Amino acid sequence: MSAPAGPAGTTLDRRLALLLAMAMFVLVVDTSLMNVSISAVVRDLGTTVSGVQSAIALEALVSAAFILIGSKVGDLLGRKRAYVLGLLGYATGAIAMTLAQGLTAIIVFWAVIGGLGASLLLPAMQSLIHGNFSGAAQKKVYALVGASASIAAAVGPLLGGFITTYLSWRVAFALEAVVIAVVLSGIGLVKDVPYTGARDVDGVGAVLSALAMGGIVLGVLVWQEGGEAVGALLVIGAVALVVLVRWLVRRKREGRPVLLDPDLFRSPMFRVGVSQQMLQQIALGGAMIALPIFLQMVLEYDAMAAGLSLAPLSLSMFAVALLAGRRAGARRPADLVLAGFALVAVGFAALLPVVPRATSGWALALPLVVAGSGLGLLVSQLNNYTLSPISEERVSEAAGVNSAAGSFGLSFGLAFSGALMLGALAVGFTSQAEASTVLDPAEQQQVARALDDDAQLMSNTQLAEVLVGQPADVQEEILRINSDVRPRALQVALLVPLAVALLGCVNGLRMRRLPDPSPQSDAGSAAFG
Repeated sequence: MSAPAGPAGTTLDRRLALLLAMAMFVLVVDTSLMNVSISAVVRDLGTTVSGVQSAIALEALVSAAFILIGSKVGDLLGRKRAYVLGLLGYATGAIAMTLAQGLTAIIVFWAVIGGLGASLLLPAMQSLIHGNFSGAAQKKVYALVGASASIAAAVGPLLGGFITTYLSWRVAFALEAVVIAVVLSGIGLVKDVPYTGARDVDGVGAVLSALAMGGIVLGVLVWQEGGEAVGALLVIGAVALVVLVRWLVRRKREGRPVLLDPDLFRSPMFRVGVSQQMLQQIALGGAMIALPIFLQMVLEYDAMAAGLSLAPLSLSMFAVALLAGRRAGARRPADLVLAGFALVAVGFAALLPVVPRATSGWALALPLVVAGSGLGLLVSQLNNYTLSPISEERVSEAAGVNSAAGSFGLSFGLAFSGALMLGALAVGFTSQAEASTVLDPAEQQQVARALDDDAQLMSNTQLAEVLVGQPADVQEEILRINSDVRPRALQVALLVPLAVALLGCVNGLRMRRLPDPSPQSDAGSAAFG
């Protein structure tokens, strides 16, 4: 234990556990703050929705690309030092958001430095819990930190929406920095956990892992922004992934240090569990970029109203995860996972016909409850299922792979769903303008180009202000095009979580053919969702 035995030691242990839970809360709530503040950030900084959207995806991408490397850095520098550096990285991002005057600061400090902070913080926190607590206390702290993550996911949209609407999005990030300062004030309670394994570095494996995960998502982000070399980036990512697998297998066969042990994937349960974790996060990422944009830019909701509209998804996810975790009983985990993906598919399928007709967030509530319930079932089962076949001495490494798969899935879902939405907007704007009987040919080209470049990022109210001085029939026609195209683009974006959920169902049928997992002392909590 990190503190002496007796009442004083128990008090210090509880304080340390609370500080670790606060660190996890900040880690998870951070992206929720950005999602519900998109329109406010765009307005205040004079930037674009696609730019902010890219920053959100980039932050998840950096975390995913470097989390395996971050785990090794923690081994070499010390887990406590990596924990502090991770918190400082997140604090840098929060302070930058508080002071930012443009998108560049958000990309550099919040997305890149904050993402690197997350890649250090997650694996270091896991090792520190394992080394500072033992027995029943260790299980309780894992549960507390996991619960903190779930609560942050549930209340993040509401908390961020309230602060952004009634104060400012900058205040929300300033409070985040204050919480990190409080966590750092208790760093003296943390006992470092020495690393006793090999200290050799698999530099090639580290580079390949960053190229593999980074290349694929970065390619999608570049496509989203209309950049060049998209195909080259995707090919680099895919080739790096194949080369990484072969590199790890060869290094393992030669008895040399590896970034991660490829033998982990010999377990069918681990393989299918990691893939399901990734699919779950792709679905969540796709929903959490498309829905806030729809609520803020189409229904013209402020951050508070957007947060309330998303509450059915996040709160049902939290409630079902808690309930299923406690009352799963004799039900097979594979059956619950299959049911979870089925509910996610049903929820997003139900959203497709609702979106074009929705005049308020209430119209989305029931489908979001269904989808959130499915995600809650997945959260309650997948970590334990994935890590249950792994021996205790390898849980940390396996949990790192599991977290990396989840982070990659989230970043890919954010980027791919957003890119599809913007692509559908561009195609829709052009086709509707060219088919218009109100606009003459010259106006058609001008409107299509203007809508593609700018109006996709405007509400109808903002667009109407831009159109002042145009003939009334032209104004009405452009607003009609804008109103028709945006819901259809959201439908296209929602096809991502729907398709992924259906893949999860297929994978769930594979899970049902595998044996049920054996309970582990702390493996199920080790990845923190």
